[in-house]
Amino acid sequence: MTAESNASKAFTPVDLPVLPLDDEVVLPGMVVPLDLSDAEVRAAVEAAQAVARPGGGKPEVLLVPRIDGNHAGTGVLGTVEQVGRLSDGDPGALIRARDRVRIGAGTSGPGNALWVEGTRIDVSLPDPVPGSVAELAKEYKALATSWLKKRGAWQVVDRVQQIDDISALADNSGYSPFLTIAQKIQLLETADAVARLKLAVQWLGEHLAEQDVAESIAKDVQEGVDKQQREFLLRRQLDAVRKELTELNGESGSGADESDDYRARVEAADLPGHVREAALKEVEKLERASDQSPEGSWIRTWLDTVLELPWAERTEDAYDIKGAQEILDAEHAGLQDVKERITEYLAVRKRRADRGLGVVGGRRGGAVLALVGPPGVGKTSLGESVAHAMGRKFVRVALGGVRDEAEIRGHRRTYVGALPGRIVRAIKEAGSMNPVVLLDEIDKVGSDFRGDPAAALLEVLDPAQNHTFRDHYLEVELDLSDVVFLATANVLEAIPEALLDRMELVTLDGYTEDEKVVIARDHLLPRQLERAGLEKAEVGLDESALRKLAGEYTREAGVRNLERAVGRLLRKVAAQHELGDRELPFTVTDADLRGLIGRPHHVPESAQDPAERRTAVPGVATGLAVTGAGGDVLFVEASLADPETGASGLTLTGQLGDVMKESAQIALSFLRSHGAELELPVADLKDRGAHIHFPAGAVPKDGPSAGITMTTALASLLSGRLVRTDVAMTGEVSLTGRVLPIGGLKQKLLAAHRAGITTVVIPKRNEADLDDVPAEVLDTLEVHPVNDVRQVLEIALAPASVRDRIPAAA
Repeated sequence: MTAESNASKAFTPVDLPVLPLDDEVVLPGMVVPLDLSDAEVRAAVEAAQAVARPGGGKPEVLLVPRIDGNHAGTGVLGTVEQVGRLSDGDPGALIRARDRVRIGAGTSGPGNALWVEGTRIDVSLPDPVPGSVAELAKEYKALATSWLKKRGAWQVVDRVQQIDDISALADNSGYSPFLTIAQKIQLLETADAVARLKLAVQWLGEHLAEQDVAESIAKDVQEGVDKQQREFLLRRQLDAVRKELTELNGESGSGADESDDYRARVEAADLPGHVREAALKEVEKLERASDQSPEGSWIRTWLDTVLELPWAERTEDAYDIKGAQEILDAEHAGLQDVKERITEYLAVRKRRADRGLGVVGGRRGGAVLALVGPPGVGKTSLGESVAHAMGRKFVRVALGGVRDEAEIRGHRRTYVGALPGRIVRAIKEAGSMNPVVLLDEIDKVGSDFRGDPAAALLEVLDPAQNHTFRDHYLEVELDLSDVVFLATANVLEAIPEALLDRMELVTLDGYTEDEKVVIARDHLLPRQLERAGLEKAEVGLDESALRKLAGEYTREAGVRNLERAVGRLLRKVAAQHELGDRELPFTVTDADLRGLIGRPHHVPESAQDPAERRTAVPGVATGLAVTGAGGDVLFVEASLADPETGASGLTLTGQLGDVMKESAQIALSFLRSHGAELELPVADLKDRGAHIHFPAGAVPKDGPSAGITMTTALASLLSGRLVRTDVAMTGEVSLTGRVLPIGGLKQKLLAAHRAGITTVVIPKRNEADLDDVPAEVLDTLEVHPVNDVRQVLEIALAPASVRDRIPAAA
């Protein structure tokens, strides 16, 4: 008879009170004491006692595991053997588990217990037992005996060996304390005794294997500890023997040699007084420390670090201001205001040095310059040029992604693998106490549970404090007042305000097209020729090709992508020459670009076919914005819903921030209240829903400077008049129609220039900012400073055509 046929053997269902067991599983054959002070246990036992059993049988209950409030589908029929007191004096009941029971539907019964209908599960096996099953039972008994002997439970070994019933032998594994509740429930719900025994063998074997591994590890650890103890005792004895020999022969041991060597190095080094005093104290500690003491290793590492720092090394500043200006002009085209600021900085340092004001009260006067601008405008290379102009060593410290304060101030010496901070390591790398240190990407510094690195930089960058900077690793004062710190950042708003307060801001807004052509001709092209393995006489780039590369292939504030485009162009020519398709020398013109590197990626709106321009339909206006990569041109699209849809209100799309959403509400409110004055059909705005969209929806946008652009787009939509293609605008709008000032005007005008815009509308109060815009850019732009939105509409909207007003839903 198979297990399946046994399981399907007919049994008469019986009604039983449920005794739930929280996070506990009882298997057939177990005898368990239960505390009757538990209300559910007492209710189940009393309910069982209230039912008369044929022949005076003992009361029966159904033991059911309950995990997280859920009852298992299989329980165990248990008989109440005895009711009395437990060993601790509390009332209790002794219950013997007998048979598995499959739980059925609920039923009624006496008492407060839950009654269910249960059917016994037959788990009997054919007699005699097959040989494979007998071998499985033998294997389980061997494993159980091995495990019990390891635990010292010799009295249980004989009882396990005497169990012949396969089902009882499998259920005996339920006593194993290493089984989880889930595993015990699996044993309970597995009716097939052979399958149950296989599970028991598997789990017991795995547990024994884990125990063997744990015992092996513990043995190895103990042997290692014993070895270290023996080695420690032997070394102590060796130290004692060496000491006796030293006293007998007047010699010195190796430990004394090492400490004497450090003492001699400290005394010979040109160290400041407070540093020498601290170093000699550490040498004394090293002399007293044992060879095996970990403190000795820490002291030696600290002394090596201190002795390697260039305490007395300084480079002489080359205060040739004209020479410095020539260096800056030779290495950087454009950026005149930035180079003037750096020249002023060097001139002031020279005059202070000439008049004996280099050091006042232990401090050196000096500012920390923060170079802020979009990527690729030359911030890092400017730092190198400053060091070159001053004749100083240059060190770059990358701060992007730094989140640990210890990266700036260093780790305490008590930590394993402690190191000084990046500032100390930069000075050590430079080999001078007055290098130019460039703190690159200072706006990318983060903070987490390990501290705020930006807060640690406050002391480093404060000229009034950094002459007594203390690194956590060195724990001696380090004079940083003669170090020239330069910081670079892409986004000004990401720099903490307290940190920005300690720096002088120098803004790099990007290059004009003419400046890019000069940079590409004088700097980028020679460098890329060398990288491509070409000579200057072999390949040349015509100025028209460089101008087209800068204007139509790479629209950016900096020149990084322009350099990539030049490099790609030269690689293409080199490859064609190697394949025999191109003769050298060869001069690339603008007509050759498309065949070499493909079509342009950025065609100005003014160069497109009038019918294909974005502003070729009413409701589209051109605005100017500032991003992390510099200035950019953005378009605003507006539409009105069909009256039949019943839509109302304002819909905004394009990942807009709260400030930009408010600007859209202000623009709509202004047109609703002043529509009649502007001769606009304001009824459309009241009866139909308006939708404003900013393309490039994946890019977040925020700020108030698109206010007049949204107002112009809605006015164009309502009037049917197109927005002039050559006009771009920027300015905040108020409810009364005033045009308010904005920031980043220079970057926005540079972006308009790159995009081929010829007319720009700006707030009147930003007119003074035009002084910062290069003259060659202003010469190509017609700038209209305005105070009122009405002036914006007069400039931006094209004259009405002969056709009627275009329906707003179009």
